[in-house]
Order: sequence, then structure tokens, then C-alpha cells
Amino acid sequence: MSLRVNHNMSAINAHRSVVKNADAQAKTMEKLSSGLKINRAADGPAQLQISENLRAQSAGLNQAIDNSEMAVSLMQTAEGALDEVSTALIQARQLAVHAGNEGVNDPNMLQADQNEINNILEQVNRIATSTQYGHNYLLDGSRAGNGVTTGKHLEFVDATTEAHSSSVGGYSVNITNAATRSNHTGSVALTQGIIDAGEQITVSEGGRTVNFLTQKGKSVEQTLNDLGTAISDAGLSIDLIRPYPPVTGGGVPQAISFRHKEFGSEHSFQVASNTAGLVSDVANTSVTVENGTDVAGEINGEVSTGKGQVLTGDEGAGTAAGIKVRYTGESLPPGGNAGTVTFSQNSLTFQIGPNGDSHSEISLRSMKTNDLGRGEKNSSNFKSLSEILVLNADQAQDAIRVIDQAIEEVSETRGEMGAFQKNNLESNLNYLRIAHENSISSESVIRDADMAEEMATFTRNQIMMEASTSMMAQANQNSMTVLKLIG
Repeated sequence: MSLRVNHNMSAINAHRSVVKNADAQAKTMEKLSSGLKINRAADGPAQLQISENLRAQSAGLNQAIDNSEMAVSLMQTAEGALDEVSTALIQARQLAVHAGNEGVNDPNMLQADQNEINNILEQVNRIATSTQYGHNYLLDGSRAGNGVTTGKHLEFVDATTEAHSSSVGGYSVNITNAATRSNHTGSVALTQGIIDAGEQITVSEGGRTVNFLTQKGKSVEQTLNDLGTAISDAGLSIDLIRPYPPVTGGGVPQAISFRHKEFGSEHSFQVASNTAGLVSDVANTSVTVENGTDVAGEINGEVSTGKGQVLTGDEGAGTAAGIKVRYTGESLPPGGNAGTVTFSQNSLTFQIGPNGDSHSEISLRSMKTNDLGRGEKNSSNFKSLSEILVLNADQAQDAIRVIDQAIEEVSETRGEMGAFQKNNLESNLNYLRIAHENSISSESVIRDADMAEEMATFTRNQIMMEASTSMMAQANQNSMTVLKLIG
């Protein structure tokens, strides 16, 4: 056996083991102290990339949960305000019903009812203009799609969250068919002889029926007045068309003409008479009057669907999808162009997911009195809830109709908000919490250290460190045997 002192290979080999064991022990201690098995990219390059993506996803999910909870709070704020609006409108309706009690009311009573209704309308406007979440006003119409139209017979109605804002020039509205109403005119005129013979005229609409029997001795004019009153009292949406002012004498024969109050293909009625041709072609046989037609046309040159007088951009059709306009003309506009609608989309947008485009939108329509109850036909010409009066019985009846329309609109809005909160926000919250939990679990599997396993490894490395250090000392002692040769 040769002995060398210049290079102690045993000591060098032992030193290498000491360094290796020291590095392994240091890494194990780092994992135990941090609780992570990946503290730097070198610990696991692929695992680090995956875990960083999972961390980003988890952070996004956590923020989406907070966003959704805040969105729920906003919706509850708006819905609470609408609950007060509903209560106020019910009170207004009660007052209108009281005002309709013509037999006992005097002018002072009616004025008292009107004063309270005015106060209620002010309350509704105050709620609509002051309800806010943070600096977002919710019920004044600023958080919905708003449109302005040009054109004599064109009105903006509503829009969904799918609609896109238009340019300054707006979207063109082209009409190819104007909406019509179901109508019917008898081919035989009502005469005094038919009246005196005891003619029965039957009109049916919307599940209601009027069986009108003429009275001998009454004139044609009186008979038609009675028929019109009977139809109105029964609540049929039918008008008895009469010339106004009357251009014939009370006993002159007149053709009977009926017309449905509503436009569109959904509305029709039935008529019958004892005399063939008076209203029905065959005596005592009911005739179903041909339905009216819906408006037809395009918005911004895109496919649109008509219902009554309302034209709506088809879902997914393009930029004008969901925009609703009403064309009230009863004939086609010149060249088919009814005008334009300039639209601005201001719907509320909530980021309720961890990724781009993970958002949901809702429009909150205006709850101001001049925007509620619009389009309800009434003889007092109340254009909206803000104009209702109850200073006489006729106005009270029309006010009830307008208030009913307003209550329906508020209830519909509350229903939409409730469905959005339940299905888009709260249901999404359940998914987000589950996804967040699983995302953290996946990241934990990749990145977190198994403390029991690492402790066992640390103990092993500690033993190996002590052993290698001892062997390095022993290797250094081996070189001392050379001194024995010198001595």
C-alpha cells in the first residue's frame, strides 16, 4: 500500500460527501421552515409554472367571490327601493278606487285624494332619483339602455343588455308592414225594423261575452249607444266604431263596425247575429274575425321581430339586438324609412368570474313616474303615471288602469332583478366557492411540503451529515501515520 500526503483523496472524497449532505440538509430545513416543497424555480421548474397559474386563478376566484357578493348587495339595495315603490303605487291605487266611488264623493273629497296621490308620486320620484349604491344611481334610468328616436310615429321602448351603443347618427328603422287591428263590419245595416224585431248581437273577446238584445222602439242611434256601453261595461277590448260627430239622423240605418283595441296578430274576437250579414255572414253562427297583423321591418338593417306595434332586434342578430321601438303609424312611412333610434348602452356590468369576459349584465329601467304606465290606452289621455288625475269618476277609472300598468312594470322589474340575483349571482357564488376550494387544493398538492416526509428526510440528512463529518476527520487522521515512518 502506497502512502501519499500531497493529496489526501480520502479526505477529499469525504469532503465532497459533507458538502452534498450539507446542501441536502439546508434544502430540507428550508422546506420545513417555509412549509413549501417548491421555494424557487430550481426546486421544480414545471411544477412552479403550474402552481403559479393556479395561484393566479385562486386569487381571481377569490376576488370574483367578493365581486359577486357586492353585486348581490347592490341588487338588494335596488330591490328594497322597488319594494317601497310598489307599496306607494298600491296606496295610490286604493285612493283612485276611492275616487271612483262617484255616488258619495264630493269635490273636496276628490281633491283630497288628488293631493295625496300627488304626494305619492313625489315619493316615487324621490326614490327613483336618490336610490344609489356608492356613486351609482340605480333607478333613475341612467343604468339602462337609453334611446332617442327621430320620426313622426317612432318611439323608443326598451332594450336588453345585448344591444350596442350606436354612433351619433343612430340606427335606421325601416318598416315593411304597419301593425293593424282586428276589425269587422257587417254587410247589412242596422234598421229600425231589425231593432223592433228583437235582434240579438253576440260579441266575445278575451274570455268575456256580451249578449245584447235590441229593445223595440229605440232608435238606431240609441241602440248603438247601448251596444257600445254594454261592450265597455263587460270589459271587452273592443271598440264600436261610430262617426264623430254624428253625421246621420238617429233613425238612419247604420252598418255595425267593431275593432279590437290592441294591434297585432295575437288579438281577435268573435261576433254573431240573428240577421245574416248584420255582423255574422250566417244567421246565428259565430264568426271569428281575422286577426290583425304585427309590425314588420328592420333595425340597422338587421333581422327584427314585430309584436303588435313593437319592433325588436332579434337576439344575436347584431349591434341592434334587443332594441325595441314602437311604430304607431297605421300606414307605411315614405320609402319605408320611419326614422332613426340613437341608442346608448349603460347597463350595469359585473365581473363575476376569474377570467376575461367572465361578466354578467343587467339593465335597471327608470322608475320615475313619467316613465311608468306609458302606453296604457285611456279616455283621459294620461300618457304616464305622472299625469293621472282623480278629480272625477272617469279620470279615476283611467287612473286605475295606468296605476295597474305601473304596478305591473315595477313587479316585472323586480322579478327580473330577483332572477338575476338568484341565477346569475347567488348560483355563481356557489360555483366560485367550490372552484376556489379545488384550485387551492390543487396548488397545495403541487407546492406544499409533506411535513412528515420532510422531517424523515431531515433526520436522515442529519445522520448522513454527522457520519460524513466523522469520516472526514478519520480521513485526516490517516495521513498522520506517515509521521511514524519519519520517526
